[in-house]
Amino acid sequence: MAARWAVLGLLAACMASAAKESVLNMCMDAKHHKTKPGPEEALHDQCVLWKDNACCTANTSMEAHQDQSYLYNFNWNHCGVMPDKCKQHFIQDTCLYECSPNLGPWIDQADTSWRRERILNVPLCKEDCELWWEDCKDAITCKENWHKGWNWTSGTNRCPRGSTCQLFKYVFPRPADLCEKIWSNSYKYTTEHRGGGRCIQMWFDPANGNPNVAVAKYYAQNGRDASPAPRAVLLLLLAALLSLL
Repeated sequence: MAARWAVLGLLAACMASAAKESVLNMCMDAKHHKTKPGPEEALHDQCVLWKDNACCTANTSMEAHQDQSYLYNFNWNHCGVMPDKCKQHFIQDTCLYECSPNLGPWIDQADTSWRRERILNVPLCKEDCELWWEDCKDAITCKENWHKGWNWTSGTNRCPRGSTCQLFKYVFPRPADLCEKIWSNSYKYTTEHRGGGRCIQMWFDPANGNPNVAVAKYYAQNGRDASPAPRAVLLLLLAALLSLL
């Protein structure tokens, strides 16, 4: 019996280590993501930051820059033309979501028909969130949560009946409101700074490497709030443990 429990302990430790490693370089199971990350030399414009190791294809990166692309048929200009300085942050947000292989610690199950997984509570660097808000505060929208509640009868998103187009700074009074609410808590506002190894950067200089690699490793090793362990690994561990009881 003692030997059996020793084997169980060793197995659990090995599986826990594997679970941590598995989230450091992975693509989520979503609509346009590759199954595994890898080099993509032809990534377009703002998405080029991830060309050395990406979860997106060149075509996906190209579509991420369109005002209304086939990716999700989403129209940034639903309340008039979005200013370019604001739009660049939404493009970068899309590039991070589609291309980054470093979001594993924050991948969670999704309850939608078009994707099986999503990101939840990714700790966004203070500068990234606050610059996003600053450059978009005078843009206009009619909704706080852009994930749901739109009128899709035309095939693209339109403001729901009864809604009013307002400046971002009224819909999202603080940077945290924008970063956390607009995509159903995909991001979490933090006071952590770029380069500190504790927050995910939307923007970085690829000549200096991808700083999000170290951030993912830190959270995989130390855990985070509301962080579900990788599903497949947990199921495998559970099955192995039960078979030995």
